[in-house]
This record gives sequence, C-alpha cells and structure tokens, in this order.
Amino acid sequence: MAKALLGYVGGDIRLVDDNQRLRRRVSDLEAIVLRLQAENDALVAQVHHADLLTVPDHIDDRAVARA
Repeated sequence: MAKALLGYVGGDIRLVDDNQRLRRRVSDLEAIVLRLQAENDALVAQVHHADLLTVPDHIDDRAVARA
C-alpha cells in the first residue's frame, strides 16, 4: 500500500511514462500558480487602498440635499 501512495508503478512501461508525464504536468502547474501568486501580490502592492476608500473632506451640502 505504501508503494502505491508514493506513486510506485511497476511492470507496464506505459503506466510509468504516463506517471512521469503527469508528475511533470503537476510540477509545471505548480510553477504557474507560484508565478501568478507573485504577480497578484505585486499588483496588490501597487494599489493604494487609502485612495480607493477615502471620502473627500468637503462635501457640498446642496448636492447632498438634491440627491
């Protein structure tokens, strides 16, 4: 059972090749995820949250009353 959990495949060369191909694909996808996370972190760092969430210090009371 432990061999199966570790990805051990014996005998059939097609299964071995498929297993290696899938491991490479998983590795490639993990690298893509890491790259996208880094890009996302960089974009988040560029956003100025204070600029997005601020309300102007002066609000025209007449404009508020008309709304």
